[in-house]
Amino acid sequence: MSTSKTKNIKTVDFDEMFENGDVTEHLNLKSAKARYPVQRISIDFPKNILECVDLEAAKIGVTRTSLIKMWVSQHISRDQ
Repeated sequence: MSTSKTKNIKTVDFDEMFENGDVTEHLNLKSAKARYPVQRISIDFPKNILECVDLEAAKIGVTRTSLIKMWVSQHISRDQ
């Protein structure tokens, strides 16, 4: 799948453009779709648990929310 509207660019060039500004000219936003409906929830965690979650998230370079989603997804997949 080509994401460029005008021409293909190298990953290194795209990364540099991303770091320095806008890359939307190289994205096909018409085909961008949310994969799943989203429902927001609120969960209260003790502070010490969130600190551990934040440390684990930082180790793999994702946000706290992304890590929690990954863990829940892995747990559900394992049980099915």
